[in-house]
Amino acid sequence: MTRKFDKSRLPSRHVSVGPERAPHRSYYYAMGLSEEDIAKPFVALASAGNDSAPCNTTLNAQADAAREGVTAGGGMPRRFNTITVTDGIAMGHQGMKSSLVSREVIADSVELSVRGHCYDALVGFAGCDKSLPGMMMAMLRLNIPSIFVYGGSILPGRFHDKDVTVVDVFEAVGQHASGNCPLSELTALEKVACPGHGACGGQFTANTMACVGEAIGLSLPNSNMVPAPYRSREEIAIAAGAQVMEVLAQDLRPRDICTREAFVNAARVVAATGGSTNAALHLPAMANEAGIEFDLFDVAEIFKSTPYIADLKPGGRYVAKDMYEAGGVYMLMKTMLEGGFLDGECKTVTGRTLGENIDRVTWNPDQKVIHDIKTPLSPTGGVVGLKGSLAPEGAIVKVAGMHRLQFEGPARVFDCEEEAFEAVENHQIDEGAVIVIRYEGPRGGPGMREMLATTAALYGQGMGEKVALITDGRFSGGTRGFCIGHVGPEAAAGGPIALVEDGDTIRINAEAGTIDLDVEDDVLAERKARWEQRVNDYQSGALWRYSQNVGPACKGAVTHPGARTERHVYADI
Repeated sequence: MTRKFDKSRLPSRHVSVGPERAPHRSYYYAMGLSEEDIAKPFVALASAGNDSAPCNTTLNAQADAAREGVTAGGGMPRRFNTITVTDGIAMGHQGMKSSLVSREVIADSVELSVRGHCYDALVGFAGCDKSLPGMMMAMLRLNIPSIFVYGGSILPGRFHDKDVTVVDVFEAVGQHASGNCPLSELTALEKVACPGHGACGGQFTANTMACVGEAIGLSLPNSNMVPAPYRSREEIAIAAGAQVMEVLAQDLRPRDICTREAFVNAARVVAATGGSTNAALHLPAMANEAGIEFDLFDVAEIFKSTPYIADLKPGGRYVAKDMYEAGGVYMLMKTMLEGGFLDGECKTVTGRTLGENIDRVTWNPDQKVIHDIKTPLSPTGGVVGLKGSLAPEGAIVKVAGMHRLQFEGPARVFDCEEEAFEAVENHQIDEGAVIVIRYEGPRGGPGMREMLATTAALYGQGMGEKVALITDGRFSGGTRGFCIGHVGPEAAAGGPIALVEDGDTIRINAEAGTIDLDVEDDVLAERKARWEQRVNDYQSGALWRYSQNVGPACKGAVTHPGARTERHVYADI
């Protein structure tokens, strides 16, 4: 039965109710709406769908399927699109500077479209890395009843009777450069690694943030691990459209759901899955939209005390499809809750608590992907926070699947990723070196590029754990090896990483959580006095604007003060 809504308190009254809104209504009549349609709540269906990459190619169809659910629930669906920058294509060149910036553009564009058209509720569809946090940031910023839908992961490719992902292709580039992979092999691999629609299949950034969507309560239970090509994705979209009308009826808002306890739950799920280090950037950014203090150090403390239990690539053996078949995020959370690692009282978009949702799940002891919390892959999380004289504002390293957790060696310094990648390709990096790539931070890059091309090439050459790599930029969720990102303060801000010189000894201890530069204070002071601010090549346009406004990585690299300074919430206009 279609629910009736009173629009007198909903935002859409400003564009649809009263004689003075006759000009506004004329536009809706032009689009085929009836008087009864205009009287319904207006529900935004925000899609990051496009033809840029397979991550996004099914999103528009899923958003359109959600219309059915919205209509059945008594709402009027209104679809619009936002952008994405797909990391797999932007990686390894100047285009990667646009990636993190796109997160802010996505959040801003969804906010502006909802504000400008006075929508009452939101269902957001995202596929590639930055579009997931960007969409959830918009939901928290607007604080209208919302549901987040992930477009789903790609199915694994098959090569030489093994499951493969795009990361295998990046690593094969390094093998080819080392003479260990013929061009014919590389060509054959690239043609089968990505067999169809969907985002990267391992526990890289997209799937990590998809897990966050469920853990934090903004997504329907066990919806996000369903692969993109599966028919059930359409059913999930329809269900999301129907459920957002229930959420609207209850006036259950994102900030009611995403409390600090919910952010802790989300960070624990990231750690338990060996997820992407990018979560340590995106969770603080999402928290900023809700007015919650939750920075890199909060995330790192949670990671430190959470067992690693999901055997997922790149540190493990399985991909998202396997996680789905094993029972999904809620199967993982079932054992985490029983072990005391989750707060089951947090609300979710189902209208029930997380614990009530989990109670509906039966543990499957026969699946191989998710270990029982009592028998983890390792006792602490797959991602570790670091702090020390080289990174007073912190840094982050993914240790899932690593055997070596301490490293000491001489610095080999590069002022951009291209210089480092060239040195790797030309075999100019010695074993035992600590590669430093700087001026790639949020402000200095600008845009805080990921370094997957460089790290994958190192791994492909067999150097993955024979060297360490440190940057004020980021790493892909697909990165393996001793790779430390988010070093802060960044070089462009005059942080210690700007003062490192070739040959300086750097000590890293991922067990103790430390990262130190072994240089006397008076020497560093002398270098600081000689240091000059660099001017990057981006002195106009979106990248310049971003560099002027972006804050430190430890706070999420955000570009505005967030809910702590707001005077009103959009949902209450």
